[in-house]
Amino acid sequence: MKISIKQLILLTLTSIFFVACSNKDIVKEYDKPALTWYEDIVKEIASSNLDKADNLYISLRSEHPRSPLLPTATMLLANAQMEEQAYIMADYYLDEYLKKYASGANIEQAKFLKIKAAFLGIKDVNKEQKLMLDTLVDADKFIKAYPNSNYLPMVETVKVRLNMAKYLLNENISALYARLGKEKASEFYKHKNANSPLTMTDIKAPKIGFFDAIFK
Repeated sequence: MKISIKQLILLTLTSIFFVACSNKDIVKEYDKPALTWYEDIVKEIASSNLDKADNLYISLRSEHPRSPLLPTATMLLANAQMEEQAYIMADYYLDEYLKKYASGANIEQAKFLKIKAAFLGIKDVNKEQKLMLDTLVDADKFIKAYPNSNYLPMVETVKVRLNMAKYLLNENISALYARLGKEKASEFYKHKNANSPLTMTDIKAPKIGFFDAIFK
């Protein structure tokens, strides 16, 4: 089929039009005011589309690194990720907030949320012993730094629950080594509990979950 010069020109102009529109869309996608990025983030969080919200946050932070909207956007995403039980991502945003934006009472709140995210992120103490021990250290630091904090009762409860988990873990490892006939190893883990603030009579696991019961 032959194409006339008129048809060829029309086809060329149409192609140029669509390419121009496409380029215009790209500019809109990557060149927006901070408020527009922020509003888009809020909209995606409200729709539980956190992957898209994460990408929008990267754009906001890249294009407007000094925007006063960044601290609020960071905390919104931290809380949204925690609500979705994405505790590693929540911790990422909280670290970002503490390093770049937090001041005054906001530091205390962010540190509490980090302890909460870490605590709720522990699903298997056998596999996540380091996270458990690190969270215990963070809880101790928080209690010393903020003795009058409104969050103190929850942090102290977190500390008790983690010490319970640590105690039971040591008991279980000790019992396992005893069954295997490795008495020295068994005694080593049993001795770890000698300095524990708890005893077996203090430990009673909650009905709805050893860890997340605190925040129900």
